[in-house]
Amino acid sequence: MHEMSIAEGIYDIVRDYAEQNHATKVREVGLLLGEMAGVEEESLAFSWRVLTQGTPAEGAALKIRHVPLIGRCTKCGKEFHIEHYDFWCPECKDGVLKTISGREMQVEYLEVD
Repeated sequence: MHEMSIAEGIYDIVRDYAEQNHATKVREVGLLLGEMAGVEEESLAFSWRVLTQGTPAEGAALKIRHVPLIGRCTKCGKEFHIEHYDFWCPECKDGVLKTISGREMQVEYLEVD
């Protein structure tokens, strides 16, 4: 379950931020998760709850903003949502794309007291 490792990484960021800003309570953690990040959200939420027990982040909500998988064709320039991992351009049928978004996995914001 790699979600526990992800939760640990998030907690490291949260803990460092809280310490640097003398925060005593973490209320909310905003995450950007790309469509291609491969994160099972229920497992991440469970791991987060277990990991933060007895810490200033206990009870902090994980707010997830989903980022769609968007590609740009390097041949014709069309931008489009990549569905079902079909990386062929719907316009010119070329298969060489630049991924614009959808691979994100990062802390976007924190709400602390």
